[in-house]
Amino acid sequence: MGKQDEAVSRSQRGRTDKALGHRLKRLRNEAMKPADARGDGGKGGRPTAVALDLGWGRLLFAQTFADNEQIVEAMHQEGPARRDIAFYIRDPHVLLSLAPQELFLDPSHTYRLDLSTYRTGRRQARGYFIRRLASQADAEAVNAIYHSRGMVPVRPDFFWTNRDSRAVVYLVAEDVATGDVIGTVTGVDHHRVFDDPENGSSLWCLAVDPQCPHAGVGEMLVRQLAEHFKARGRSFMDLSVMHDNEQAIALYEKLGFHRIPVFAVKRKNPINEKLFTHPPAAYDQLNPYARIIVDEAHRRGVAVDITDADAGFFRLSFGGRSIHCRESLSELTSAVAMSICDDKAVTRRIVEKAGLKVPEQLDAASGRKEIEAFLKKHGSVVVKPARGEQGSGVAVGLETVEDVENAVAAAKKVCDRVLLESFFEGEDLRLVVIDYRLVAAAVRRSARVVGDGRSTIKKLIENQSRRRAASTGGESRIPIDDETRRCVAGAGHTLDSVPAEGKEVVVRKTANLHTGGSIHDVTEEVHPALVDAACTAARAIDIPVVGIDFMVQSPSRPEYVFIEANERPGLANHEPQPTAERFVDLLFPRTGLKSAKQALGARE
Repeated sequence: MGKQDEAVSRSQRGRTDKALGHRLKRLRNEAMKPADARGDGGKGGRPTAVALDLGWGRLLFAQTFADNEQIVEAMHQEGPARRDIAFYIRDPHVLLSLAPQELFLDPSHTYRLDLSTYRTGRRQARGYFIRRLASQADAEAVNAIYHSRGMVPVRPDFFWTNRDSRAVVYLVAEDVATGDVIGTVTGVDHHRVFDDPENGSSLWCLAVDPQCPHAGVGEMLVRQLAEHFKARGRSFMDLSVMHDNEQAIALYEKLGFHRIPVFAVKRKNPINEKLFTHPPAAYDQLNPYARIIVDEAHRRGVAVDITDADAGFFRLSFGGRSIHCRESLSELTSAVAMSICDDKAVTRRIVEKAGLKVPEQLDAASGRKEIEAFLKKHGSVVVKPARGEQGSGVAVGLETVEDVENAVAAAKKVCDRVLLESFFEGEDLRLVVIDYRLVAAAVRRSARVVGDGRSTIKKLIENQSRRRAASTGGESRIPIDDETRRCVAGAGHTLDSVPAEGKEVVVRKTANLHTGGSIHDVTEEVHPALVDAACTAARAIDIPVVGIDFMVQSPSRPEYVFIEANERPGLANHEPQPTAERFVDLLFPRTGLKSAKQALGARE
């Protein structure tokens, strides 16, 4: 090529780049229009480049965009801490070739329910009912469920301001007995959004509280939404589901959904990172308590080496610093502090000297007469192994010598030394203290089932245990053992009894998560006196990460009795509180948001 040809070529490239720049600017302006913007209009005046804001991000209907370049540019406008989804992509290989460093193909399947042939199910909601989102409290409850399921949160005011939308419908499931919101689903009416020529609709954000005591809530939410769109005359309802979510896929296929060749594309952002990067070896074998920390470390660029996945061991490294952890137990916790927490009698003496209120205690080896006198004095007692965790061998609310002796025999299978404590009636409160500051507080409630008028207590326990195991990665189950039988018998039932519909039966008196208990966040309402006592206990033990357990009349009242300290609290149980963030802050303070702002010269 001669110099003159080169000059012409450069000139042409310049004009092309300039024209492309003008086009990108025009596309950027188009992409940033409100969700209901009509654009230039397509055939028949239909809106183009439709990006519907759903609070957690925008839903881009690919069929309304002029070309793939326009979709790429719209995805580029994704807001911070949001997850945009480009849906109905027909040629993802072409789209991804335009921005391989920014976009990735979502590893989800698309399923469709043909509403013209859909038939209403016979199953009825028992113990709960489905309704529209109707209050700010509903919006906050939905957000709490999103947090518990690892979903992107939405500003509560966004739900509230869009509650009367004709294009988007928010349904919730409400527990009849408690009034709590236990499930949610979002529906999008494509006809209302962009005059869809296919007359379709779609389902998004199906989520059920992992501690929900009722069966079939997810199914009823899906059915209710399907019936809603069928009544509107829509032809189908689509949804996107992760390819390995076997439980959800089985539900959808049971309801009549079938796969269609439609794809979704997302941006490579921190929220989506685990979808487009390869996790470290053995990541899938980690339990939720280790995984939440590993995920937070990855998000910050901290190197992770999983040393024993089955036991939850991993090593974190950053900036020349390396710390070995077992879940929330790290090398920063001394062997002395750990041994104090391990021996419940020692823990009690240490915190009592620090001024905390503790229950009266007796060694079970003291003899039958001493046990009788102790029981007579307090009326009801707790039996626990001197060493142990996860509620193993603990029996609560014992009122007879025979029950105490049986509980002591069971506790000795966990530890040779067994303790009796005076029983304090109230709620079980866990306070997570990291770096001697409160990070989370939650009331732990014992396992219970709700009757349906047809199933035995044993069957209800098995069903509830299966749901708890599925929602906690196998970490929470209700054992059917002597303690369960004793608790059920104390309520006047046997395992073969059939409780009336809506009747609640407590089947364990211990509130430990591993034996089927549930946990309810109370961080915003916990009394300052309880916070001070928990932090004082942590300093007395000299432990940087600890779960302090109190029995309280109410989280909002100052009365308490110290129960025990756990040197390895389960941080995953306390979402949406930032437990994993504060843990990694403790280990690697230079990776935290505050340090990043200071490094960039930003003010707090």
